[in-house]
Amino acid sequence: MSRILSTFPTVWRQIVRAPLRSGLTVAGIAMAIFLFTSVEAMRSGVHEATSASAEDATLIVYRENRFCPFSSKLPQYYGDRIERVEGVSSVVPMQILVSNCRASLDVVTFRGIPADDVERTLSDAAQIVDGDMDTWQKRGDAALVGESMAVRRGVKVGDRFSAAGITVYIAGIVASDRLQDRNVAYVKLPFIQEAMYRGGTGGIVTQFIVTVDDPTSLDTVAASIDAEFARDEHPTSTWPEKAFTGRAARDVLELVNFASWVGWGSLAMVLALIGNAIVLAMRDRIRDHAVLQTLGFTGGLLAWMVLMEGAILGLLGGAVGAIASVALMMVGRFNLTMEGVNIEVAHDPRLAFVGAGIALGLGLLAGVVPALRAARAEISEGLRAV
Repeated sequence: MSRILSTFPTVWRQIVRAPLRSGLTVAGIAMAIFLFTSVEAMRSGVHEATSASAEDATLIVYRENRFCPFSSKLPQYYGDRIERVEGVSSVVPMQILVSNCRASLDVVTFRGIPADDVERTLSDAAQIVDGDMDTWQKRGDAALVGESMAVRRGVKVGDRFSAAGITVYIAGIVASDRLQDRNVAYVKLPFIQEAMYRGGTGGIVTQFIVTVDDPTSLDTVAASIDAEFARDEHPTSTWPEKAFTGRAARDVLELVNFASWVGWGSLAMVLALIGNAIVLAMRDRIRDHAVLQTLGFTGGLLAWMVLMEGAILGLLGGAVGAIASVALMMVGRFNLTMEGVNIEVAHDPRLAFVGAGIALGLGLLAGVVPALRAARAEISEGLRAV
């Protein structure tokens, strides 16, 4: 084992002896792994936003055949009727205002809720990390801003913030385990209704957030709610929260599925880059390997050195690309928003280890064939090589 490890300085000198070739290889690997890790971050964000679990107990009541929040209008008094539906635990009316209803990376989403329902809406999954709830309760124009949105927009407690035609005062920054809380600004329902309808609340909301008693009865309760309003002037369409997000983000889902193929293509490029670099290096070192054999290096040891070279190149490029990707996601806090729902691009540091590990594995794989050739090469043929 010690003899195998002692070859590392020799392998490293061989890599740095061709700085241009090694540098270009590492740069190409870094760019490919950057792309792959970024795609995986998007996939992780989509999975988190749309994958249902057995504990999910939330329904979204929306206007039937409406998609953008601007077009979904439901009477606020529907909340009283929804509360009487069997299996419903609580109902929160919500008015949503977005700066752009189409899919975009930079959309500001305001959610208006009754002041008495703010703690129920945020629940135990969220906490105010800066500012306080008292200020939000006292000021009519106050907003509780999700931490991701605050970082992306560069706002802090005490700032005034304008978007989508309204101006709010930042009363607090909210950290939450729930994706939707991290990328919205919560304001009081009368304030946003007044701002949108210019002169009267009108008792109109965009949707209702419904919590059910039994998570296993989501579909049953949803059907009962829609049946309640089926013959009304404003019929409803009720979905489990994760299914509602998936329906709204269907275009993004297709985009991410296509991007997955691009990610796998980038891995193929990594394999080709490392393989090409090693093959070119082996051509330059035919005589060097022959000399090493005369000094007592076995074929297996030479094969190990070739594999180590591929692994080092892969690890260097993979680490640079993966760390750069995760760092960009953490700083940018990118968020895909469409039809008022949010999908945050994941910024999990573990993705850097995944990207670097994959590059390391591909480096070893790319070196297998050249390593076998180096192990089987004859000393006499190597010494005769020009």
